[in-house]
Amino acid sequence: MSEEKNYVKISELKPDMNKVTTRVRVLETQEPKTVNTRKGPRTISEAIIGDETGRTKLTLWGNAAGSVEKGSAIEIRSAWTSVYKGQVMLNIGGRDNIVKIEDEAVPQEEEIPEDIPRAPEDYRPPQRRTFGRQTYSRRRSRQTY
Repeated sequence: MSEEKNYVKISELKPDMNKVTTRVRVLETQEPKTVNTRKGPRTISEAIIGDETGRTKLTLWGNAAGSVEKGSAIEIRSAWTSVYKGQVMLNIGGRDNIVKIEDEAVPQEEEIPEDIPRAPEDYRPPQRRTFGRQTYSRRRSRQTY
């Protein structure tokens, strides 16, 4: 018996979603680059993806960076959303979470609307977690208890 997946459309993306599975077309790609994070330097790349409901930015972390090609149709699994400047974006880590699919499974680039998912105006990110005796506030200042 085959298992039917619940694919999330770009227009349905909301802040703080996890385990998102979607089918999209890659509209633009950027070369991998190294960025400094709280956990040290990380390799990322960014892409613009879309479906019949809209488009958004995809950040590919670690070994997923640079793994998508412009124009390709892909299925993204186990992604999570984040918000930057009010825009809801997708994030993915690991090449195993990106699968090429049949080209006909998603619209062609010219059929994808410019609509971008937005976070509610009153959205505030969740409080950062506490690790050990240190916690990081939303202002990224380090506090020790």
